[in-house]
Amino acid sequence: MRRDKNTFRHDSLQDTKSISKVMDSITEGLAKGKLVFSDEDDKIVLSPDGLLELKVTASQEDNRQKVNVRISWQVESKTKNNKKNLTISS
Repeated sequence: MRRDKNTFRHDSLQDTKSISKVMDSITEGLAKGKLVFSDEDDKIVLSPDGLLELKVTASQEDNRQKVNVRISWQVESKTKNNKKNLTISS
């Protein structure tokens, strides 16, 4: 079975104000139900809806601190209405 997989990745060094703006854009996109990630090389459009899974981790090791935020969700299949009626008889 083939699964479509489109990925977007962006790595950069930014100050806290710039990263705060990125987080604000993500928050706004979540509220609107549409997230568009793009740069010079790639673009991906995501449509968060329904229940979303949130995972937050924070760590500190020596002089390095890290925060990871992961948000994921399942996309409803467009063919979900192909359910067949169940009939039980005796």
